[in-house]
Amino acid sequence: MKIDILTLFPEMFTPLSESILGKASEKNLLDIKLTDIRDYSTNKHRKADDYPFGGGPGMVMLAQPIFDALEALQAGEKKIIYMSPRGKLLDKAKIEELSKKEELVILCGHYEGVDQRVIDYWDMEEISIGDYILTGGELPAMILVDAVARFIPGILASKESATEESVYSGLLEYPQYTQPRSFMGMDVPEVLTGGNHKLISLWKLEKALQLTKERRPDLFAKFCDDPHLTKEEKKILQKIIEQSGHSVY
Repeated sequence: MKIDILTLFPEMFTPLSESILGKASEKNLLDIKLTDIRDYSTNKHRKADDYPFGGGPGMVMLAQPIFDALEALQAGEKKIIYMSPRGKLLDKAKIEELSKKEELVILCGHYEGVDQRVIDYWDMEEISIGDYILTGGELPAMILVDAVARFIPGILASKESATEESVYSGLLEYPQYTQPRSFMGMDVPEVLTGGNHKLISLWKLEKALQLTKERRPDLFAKFCDDPHLTKEEKKILQKIIEQSGHSVY
């Protein structure tokens, strides 16, 4: 997948060349290119923002440098995303959809945002990573790239690594342990060292359900309503619910 990122601060994107994403680039599974929007400013001082019409605090990114940068990338036929707090919330469905694209263009806003005419002309999709405000779109863009990359075949060791993680499975992830078996007086749960894969699987499910019920009751309620639950899942679910003094089945 080729991803073009338009930003005022390309130096912020060092994390995209490290760890799993860095290895993916080395294998030509990802091709991430950074475009400094200021390079396309026609102003001799490389100005890329100005005061908003109608007044208000802060500055707004100019249309001209962004427009010319997109023209240079021949972005007309590509999927263009604008990282924006007013956009649709990024979720698994959107991440999977974007992972199937051959090319993406991501615009990082800054200050009070970008001139609306850029968004309208280029038919950009606005995407948000949450109901909070950051200083710019660079961090959200990195989050989007990282999340999308996990679904690109070959980047992770297996497809399950992408789809079975935490909330993607419908539940929060169960506790994880590694060597040594005993540390600071705390032992790894015996069931994980016994070699009985069925018991291990049931233990993981029970712990995942307990954590989800405690921390994400919305996900827990959704899991309870799943019509495809197995008998074992229903049994463990009933046990957890009874512990709280309720009953479902």
